Amino acid sequence: MSTAPVARDERPVAALFDGVVGQERAVAALRAAARHPVHAYLLVGQPGSGPRAAARGFAAALLCPFGGCGECGTCRRALSGTHPDLVSVERTGAAIDVEDARRLGTLALRRPLEAARQVLVVADVHLAERAAPALLKTLEEPPATTVFVLLADDVPPDLATVASRCVEIAFPPVPIETIAAWLLARGTDPTRARLVAEGAGGNVERARLLAEDPGYADRLALWRSIPSRLDGHGAVAGALAREVLAATDRALAPLRAEHEEELAALEEDAKAMGERGLPGRKDVLDRQHREERRWRTEELRTGLGVLARSYRDRLASAVAPSGSPTEVGTVRAFRPDEAKGDEAAVTLVSDATVALRRNAQETLLLEALFVRLGRLGG
Repeated sequence: MSTAPVARDERPVAALFDGVVGQERAVAALRAAARHPVHAYLLVGQPGSGPRAAARGFAAALLCPFGGCGECGTCRRALSGTHPDLVSVERTGAAIDVEDARRLGTLALRRPLEAARQVLVVADVHLAERAAPALLKTLEEPPATTVFVLLADDVPPDLATVASRCVEIAFPPVPIETIAAWLLARGTDPTRARLVAEGAGGNVERARLLAEDPGYADRLALWRSIPSRLDGHGAVAGALAREVLAATDRALAPLRAEHEEELAALEEDAKAMGERGLPGRKDVLDRQHREERRWRTEELRTGLGVLARSYRDRLASAVAPSGSPTEVGTVRAFRPDEAKGDEAAVTLVSDATVALRRNAQETLLLEALFVRLGRLGG
């Protein structure tokens, strides 16, 4: 009995994108593109909004002899990232440099090993501004058997020409309600699902791990407690900074455990294929390190957001008209001095959040912030 191709069955193709949440428009565009692909696609969205998972599903559809059945060995290996004609290209330094772009050009010339084409998935293209001319040259001279799938958080002006050579597909942040519903469907308690969804920042991967993190609520409570614990003294600020950073270290535990499982599975697959070791092990470890660094930064940004909201709530209470109820069972009078201090505090926290994105030294950043907040009156 023969096996009929299932390319026309929408359900298996859709199954390739089961890891993508709340991005129906983007998935529909990729499903359509898989039938008649062009040479380059640019998937634009913040980490956790779905581009990486979508790239794997799209690659499986492009490599599958049945157009994306979701069941054959080709699909399974593409989804796990082990198919030889799916090449993931990661930067070697802080940004994609000219040498990285040239290496991509060399990889693009490689002939497919098994499938009719190869797929090159290139991460962090938003960090390729200096390498834009070299990257543009590669995209303008594409081999017929290579499809580029570029991933970017955004499109800086210097990369506008590169983007113009690709089909651009947007992945906006996933709405809170969508993430909460997804967590509920996975069995998360409704109250926790809402709490996690609000703190995930539109990042589904972050929400998935936070839902299983028993320390998440305690970390939120820690950040909320900071205004009442500050007194303007450096010793108190330093102790709070160390406490926050220790909690941030603990927050990495679920991701590190997942990385260990991933590495073990990849090594097992390599062993089953007769390899003595895991090919590209260093690349895998480097990627995991970047993910952990990104997670750590996101955890601190989330905490700073909670801290800013604490001051905004106090500000709203302080500027409420005299005699208006601002809290259940209470009536507060207008407090101009406190309002001014809370407004300045929100600005300081916002500035620290921006500095964190520039890879500021975390300990010094938090200590300085907490000292200045304490001098405003906590």
